[in-house]
Amino acid sequence: MRIVQAQIKHLDDLVPLFDGYRMFYKQDSNLKTAKAFLKERITNKESIIFIAYSNDNAIGFTQLYPLFSSVSMQPTYLLNDLFVDSNYRNKSVGHILIQAAKDLCTKNNYKGLAIQTAYNNPAQHLYERLGFKKDTDLQFFWSVN
Repeated sequence: MRIVQAQIKHLDDLVPLFDGYRMFYKQDSNLKTAKAFLKERITNKESIIFIAYSNDNAIGFTQLYPLFSSVSMQPTYLLNDLFVDSNYRNKSVGHILIQAAKDLCTKNNYKGLAIQTAYNNPAQHLYERLGFKKDTDLQFFWSVN
């Protein structure tokens, strides 16, 4: 298995995984819009995306968004997306992708990683095994829709 940081040339490999991720969260499939969204993130350097490959097959990805902590006055990343093709789950792909994100934080001297996920996502056990602590602070979100 190899991990690469996504560039425009990886879009065709990344889009089906991203679409699968969105469908996991009960969204309709939309490959065209998914491709445009990812292309914009990569082109504008608004996120960092790591893709896991087994041979030449893209089997998983994680997407990180940069944030800042005013309290610690340090940059951090939000690990917003993590997805592994169902045929490759329970084979350490998620672990390896998260480790790539942790290594990036260490390399860039960032404070750390925050993970945003559904309250019932079974991957929470993986996060805890990898040293993440559940944030017990009350969180709020406002949406236009």
